[in-house]
Amino acid sequence: MIAFGLGIASRNSALDIIETFYPLPAVNPDEDFARELSNLCELRFGDSGFRSLDAEGLEVFFAAARDAFQHEQESVAARLRDSERPILLCLSHGQSPPTSAPEAFLKLHLLSHRLARPHEQNLDGIFSVLHNLAWTSRGPVSLQDLPNLLLEARKQGETLSVHSVDKFPKMTDYVVPSGVRLADSARIRLGAYVGEGTTVMHEGFINFNAGTEGQAMIEGRISAGVMVGENSDLGGSSSTMGTLSGGGTEIVSVGRNCLIGANAGIGMSLADGCIVEAGLYLTAGAVVRELDGEGNLVRTCKASELSGLAHRLFRRNSLSGAIECLPRKAHVTLNEELHAHN
Repeated sequence: MIAFGLGIASRNSALDIIETFYPLPAVNPDEDFARELSNLCELRFGDSGFRSLDAEGLEVFFAAARDAFQHEQESVAARLRDSERPILLCLSHGQSPPTSAPEAFLKLHLLSHRLARPHEQNLDGIFSVLHNLAWTSRGPVSLQDLPNLLLEARKQGETLSVHSVDKFPKMTDYVVPSGVRLADSARIRLGAYVGEGTTVMHEGFINFNAGTEGQAMIEGRISAGVMVGENSDLGGSSSTMGTLSGGGTEIVSVGRNCLIGANAGIGMSLADGCIVEAGLYLTAGAVVRELDGEGNLVRTCKASELSGLAHRLFRRNSLSGAIECLPRKAHVTLNEELHAHN
């Protein structure tokens, strides 16, 4: 995958680039246009990097986009001509990890614009290239500059509101995907992939490099690296264990038509049509009794060994306390009225 974006950058008082907003990132331009972009960034073709464009550089991009019939990109370039902030052109090639804040922000934009799915890009080391910033009512601010800005705002009779201190901003300050409902936008990070038809309720959370395939009801937590299949439901305060949890590398996923009950959680993948009953946290190493349709014991195994079985109910036996897995016939269905008209 080759990706590029023309963006507006923010700098700290030391003139370091701390953040970049890309109004219209794009992927896989034709080779001639990609080579033009590499030349403009003064990069060898195939390398990743960025360059700050002056008025002349912006005109070169404008012409190249027009010649390549990239009409939308041409329009973006025209609208950025009068920006008071630095304009960057950033290129990201293949599966190389991000090496700068502008490239990291480009990769996160691609996810939230649905131009790249979780795990399609190499995000290794992203924490090391992103700055820990104060996300304020005036945009991103370096923590070193924050005290002065707070004071200056007060001197002018204003209040500078600090919404969070983090390396990741909220998604909706950069991208609002089509066809979604987000009850509390502060709980969805830039880099979340939110499928069309998804509803995220107030307690729902979606981390970067994670998300939903399409229609879904999210009242629980989708951790980094986790993808939830279409028509699945994460109940209130439920949780999925992500790749950042304890430094783990196991990729957890939720299949289609699944239900994770309220206060339940998973540390292993679920195949299509599975239910985890409310209150049960199913870790990968949990000992599970697999039962057949008649309630007879088939085997006792780790939960992770059952992750490929579709249409299963995971429950805790109320008498023995044992975790059980048994076949189920009914399908999980979402309330069509809640999702069809997002």
